Amino acid sequence: MTSTSTTSLDDGTRAADLAIALVSEHASPLAALGGVDAGGQNVHVAHLAAALADRGHRVTVFTRRDTPDLPDRVPLRPGVEVHHVPAGPPEPVPKDELPPYMPAFGRYMAREWRIRPPDVVHSHFWMSGVASLQAARGLRLPLLHTYHALGTVKRRHQQQADTSPPERIACEREVGMGCDRVIATCHDEVLELARMRIPPDKVAVVPCGVDTGLFRPEGPVADRDPAVRHRLLQLGRLVPRKGAAVSVEALSRLPGAELLIVGGPPPHLLDADPEVRRLRELARAAGVADRVRFTGGVAGEDVPPLLRSADVVLCPGDYEPFGIVPLEAMACGRPVVASAVGGQLDTVDDPVTGRLVPPGDPEALAAAVGELLADPRRRAACGEAGRRRVLSRYGWARVAAATEAVYGAVLTARTAVTEVV
Repeated sequence: MTSTSTTSLDDGTRAADLAIALVSEHASPLAALGGVDAGGQNVHVAHLAAALADRGHRVTVFTRRDTPDLPDRVPLRPGVEVHHVPAGPPEPVPKDELPPYMPAFGRYMAREWRIRPPDVVHSHFWMSGVASLQAARGLRLPLLHTYHALGTVKRRHQQQADTSPPERIACEREVGMGCDRVIATCHDEVLELARMRIPPDKVAVVPCGVDTGLFRPEGPVADRDPAVRHRLLQLGRLVPRKGAAVSVEALSRLPGAELLIVGGPPPHLLDADPEVRRLRELARAAGVADRVRFTGGVAGEDVPPLLRSADVVLCPGDYEPFGIVPLEAMACGRPVVASAVGGQLDTVDDPVTGRLVPPGDPEALAAAVGELLADPRRRAACGEAGRRRVLSRYGWARVAAATEAVYGAVLTARTAVTEVV
C-alpha cells in the first residue's frame, strides 16, 4: 500500500483514489464461512473491500496469520490485497483468546505504515480497533471503526454465558472515543453507543450490504415436498440467541407448515450437536417433530435456492447487531417475519416487506406468519417490496459509496484542523 495517491476532496463527501487499510483481526476475507468465528464479518469485509476497489481505491485488508504456510500478501482481486499479520501463533485461535496478541498486531501495522502510510484506516470489531488505535495514534492517521457487535449488548442478553474477555466493554469505549468516526450499521447501535458516552455526532450510520446478483428472485429453487402446504425457513448459526426455539414453538400454532432450519455443523455431525438435540426435544414436546427439518451447514451458493423455496423467512433472534438474513431473504423476493431488535428495525419495513414482532414471543410470531400464509397476494407484495428496498438501499455499490462519503468527511475535517493550526 502506498500513499502516493492524488487524494481529492470535492465537497467533503467524495474521496478519490485512496489507499485504504481495512483491519479485521480474526475475520479474513479469505476464510471459508461456517466456522465458529467465520461468518458475517468475513463477508462484509470482503465485499466492502471489493466495492471500494470498484470505486477506484486501493485496499489492503490486515488480518491475523492463522496458518504457517500463508503468504505474507495475497491478491484478493484487482485493487484488493490481503496482508497476513504475524501476531500470536500461526494457527487458529478462538477470537475470545486473541486480545493478548493485539499489541503485537498493532506494532506490526505501525511498522508497515511508517513506510507506506494509508490515507484511511478502517477497523472492524473491537480487537481490530484496539490494535488500529495503537498504530494510528502515533502516526496521526485517520481512523474509523465499525463494531459489528457491542459487548454491552452481548453481556445484557447472554449474561453468564457471555465468553467475551472482561476488558471488552472498556476497550470498546476507548476505541469509540479515540477514533475519528464510528461507522455504525444501524440506528439502534447509535443509541447503544450513546449509553456508552460516545457522542451521536461522532457516529455515522452505514448499513451492511447484500450481493443483489447472487440473492435475487430469479433462479433455481430448492426441492419441496409437494404434500407440505407451506415452508417456513430460518437461516443462520445454530446458537440459542438466534431464536430457533421460538420458531419451533410457533410451528405448533401453524398447521400444514414445515420449518426448515438451515445452518450449523455439517449434516453428518447434526446428531451430535447440542443445539440440534435441544431443538429436536422441543419439537417432540410441541408435537411438531415431523415438521421440523435440519439441513446442517450449506455452501453459500445453495442459500439463495433454499430462500426462494420458502413462503416466509423467519428471523426471531433475541438480539441482532445488524442481521444479514433479512436482506438476503428480501433480495430473493421473500417476506420476512423478524424480531423487532437491532438492525432488523431498520431493514424490515413493517408491514410493507414483512412483519416485526417482539423477541421471544412464539404466539406473536405465529400470528404474523399465519396472516401471511393465509394471503398469497400479500406475501407476493411483501416480496416485491423487499426486493425494491434492497436494491434502493443495501447493494454493495451503495454501501461503498456511503462509506467513502464518511471517509471524505473525516479527511476534510482533518484538513480543516491542519489549516487552522
